[in-house]
Amino acid sequence: MVSTSGVLMSFKTGACLATALLLAACATSDHRAPVEDRNLSGARVPANGATVSADPAKPLPPGSENAGKPGYYTVKPGDTLIRVGLETGQNWRDIMRWNNLDNPNVLEVGQVLRVVPPATDPAGVATRPVTVARVESRPLDSKPGASAASAPAASDAPAVTPAPSASPAPAPAPSQADKDAGGINWMWPAQGPVIATFDEVRNKGLGISGKAGDPVYAAADGRVVYAGSGLRGYGNLVIVKHNNDYLTAYAHNQTLLVKEDQTVRRGQKIAEMGSTDTDRVKLHFEIRRQGKPVDPAKYLPPR
Repeated sequence: MVSTSGVLMSFKTGACLATALLLAACATSDHRAPVEDRNLSGARVPANGATVSADPAKPLPPGSENAGKPGYYTVKPGDTLIRVGLETGQNWRDIMRWNNLDNPNVLEVGQVLRVVPPATDPAGVATRPVTVARVESRPLDSKPGASAASAPAASDAPAVTPAPSASPAPAPAPSQADKDAGGINWMWPAQGPVIATFDEVRNKGLGISGKAGDPVYAAADGRVVYAGSGLRGYGNLVIVKHNNDYLTAYAHNQTLLVKEDQTVRRGQKIAEMGSTDTDRVKLHFEIRRQGKPVDPAKYLPPR
C-alpha cells in the first residue's frame, strides 16, 4: 500500500518537472524582432550614416548614392520643390530639369536632388549677373491662387516705379557685404517700420509693417523665379534671383504683380502688401546667399 507521503512526493516531483519543461519551452520560443532605428522614409540608418533599405525588396530613394555630396540636397518631410529652391538658392524649374523630374509636386523623403548645374564644380560656382531669359511661365500648382493667376503678362508689367522718398539718399561706400554680393545695389523693399528683426532660427528675414495695398518693391535687379502661394507659411510669395549667389523673398502679399521668368528692375513695384498666411499686414523680406538666410539689415542702405 502506497503511503500518503509517497504520493505527495511524486506529485511535487512531477509538478517541478512540468514547470521546468514549460520554462525551457518559453526560453526557446522567444522570436522578438531586433530593434531598428528608422527614418521617415522607412529606411534604417546605421552608425556610419549610410542609408540602407529596411526592406531588401524595396529600392532606395532616387539619387541616394549622392547623399551628403556637395551640390546635392536630401529631401526632408514637408519639402516641396519651391522650398528646395529657396533653401539652395536655385530656380525650382532648373532643379526639375537637372533631375529629370516629371511631376514637380511629387518628391520622396530621402530622395537626393542635384541643386547645381550638371558638370559644375559646386565649390567653384562664380557669382554672375542673372541673364535674361524669356520663356513661357506656367504655375507650379494645379490650382494657383487668385493673385498669381491675375498677375499681368510680362509685356503689361508696370513700369519701374522708384520708392517714394523726400530726397534720394547718397549711395553709401561699398561695405564688405556689398563686395560679397558681387556689387548688388540694394534698396528697401517697403517703406514701413521694421517690426521683426533677423534671427537665423526664429525669423529668417525682416518684418516690415504697413497697410494693405502698400507697394512692395524689388530690392535689386533680377529675375522672378517664383510667384504664387505654394510655400506654406509664406502666403502669396515672390522670389527674385539676382545672381548665382543671391535671391530675395517677399512674403504675405495681398496681390502679386509679376510672373515667373519676368525680369524686374530695382525699385519696380512687384506686389502689394497684405496678410496672407500671417496674423497682420506686413512684408516678410529675406535675403539668401547660396540658400542660407542672411541679415538683410547688413545689406540694405541706412534709412
